[in-house]
Amino acid sequence: MVDALVLAGSANDGPLKDCSPAPYEALISIGTRPMVEYVVDALLQARGIDRVAVVGPEAELAGRLPENVLVARPGKSLLENVQRGLRLLPGTGRVLLVSSDIPLLTPQAVEDFLAQCRDQSADLYYPVVPREAVESRFQNMRRTYVNLQEGVFTGGNIFLLNPAVVSGCLPVAQRLVDARKKPLQLCRLVGLPFLFRFLMHRVSLRDAESRVSALLGIRGVVVVSWYPEVGVDVDKPDDLDLISRLLRPA
Repeated sequence: MVDALVLAGSANDGPLKDCSPAPYEALISIGTRPMVEYVVDALLQARGIDRVAVVGPEAELAGRLPENVLVARPGKSLLENVQRGLRLLPGTGRVLLVSSDIPLLTPQAVEDFLAQCRDQSADLYYPVVPREAVESRFQNMRRTYVNLQEGVFTGGNIFLLNPAVVSGCLPVAQRLVDARKKPLQLCRLVGLPFLFRFLMHRVSLRDAESRVSALLGIRGVVVVSWYPEVGVDVDKPDDLDLISRLLRPA
């Protein structure tokens, strides 16, 4: 059994701000429910999940989540939010970090991911989803894909993490995320030789796994998930419109 921590502290000040007056992205309504509720429900129903905690707006979430879900108010950074969430889950071994913007998440997707991480010997497990898995289920969903030797993949939004490495690796992980659309900055982080091989489609999943592990100073493992729900997030108005239609009651 592992504990789950949902990160729901991002302010609604990006592309979705014109779609909803909600102060936090996690509170944007899909149907009659805030987005984060769908994620929490999937975790509570998944086998292998013990405690569930949410870092997000306490006042707005009060009465919306089941009583057994722990809630802490958000801080000013990703690292601070993770640390606040972990304080709600003392004594945890590995913790499942989950973003609040993947409302299509299902218990089965969570269970499959945990099954692939069952040895729990690594510090970080990160899912990638084959393009064909996404397009077979969600043909009109636009995602960012990368070309690797084994195929074309998009990243997932759930991570199995060793809490002991949080303070050391999350700041670097945040810089990698921030640099993903800034070639010069990304080049400085990952190194020109690796970036060149990547652009030439000569990087394998294991190569990427090794490079990220070295950058973060931990042992990381890439997991291939055929459940696109772990990678289909809501970060654009088009995403919100499509997912709202998918989750509309029949």
